[in-house]
Amino acid sequence: MTEKEKMLAGKAYKAFGEELMRERQHAKEVVFEYNALRPTEIEKRNTILRGFLGKMGKNFFIEPPFRCDYGYNILLGENFYSNYNFTVLDCNTVTIGDHVLIGPNVSIFTAGHPVHHELRKADHEFALPITIGNSVWIGGGSIINPGVTIGDHSIIGSGSVVTKDIPANVIAVGNPCKVLREITVEDKERFFEKY
Repeated sequence: MTEKEKMLAGKAYKAFGEELMRERQHAKEVVFEYNALRPTEIEKRNTILRGFLGKMGKNFFIEPPFRCDYGYNILLGENFYSNYNFTVLDCNTVTIGDHVLIGPNVSIFTAGHPVHHELRKADHEFALPITIGNSVWIGGGSIINPGVTIGDHSIIGSGSVVTKDIPANVIAVGNPCKVLREITVEDKERFFEKY
């Protein structure tokens, strides 16, 4: 197996081989161009992303600056929005559903490093896929760690560090992120009373 094949299979791999270095350098060039465009050049930005990311719906908006490792491992659904400073270490697949909102300064990390220092010194890494369901809202400053799945309709509170799966239809917050409560019909009814 190549190092890229190992990376995508969730096995231990070395990220500094020629192929992966070349692909990360290409991604840096693409996101540099994307981030350097004027705010009014939305169509140019969208064209860049359509040719760069692995999959995306028709409607999306990613506020610059945006950063990622490879691009081709990011799969976006319809009506996706991310605020400023969205960072995705997409060494494995990041699948994001429809109608997802990402707050500012959110980081998604599929990549991880071994616990034992000798393995880290030898440049070993691993990468596990991340899945974010439909209609999820991730609050600003949150971090999503390798291998996590966030269920449909859930909310991740600002500043949370998600280290384990989060079920559907809940509000989860904290470091480490834990379920606070379920989302109910009353939340819909209370919205207009409150605002």
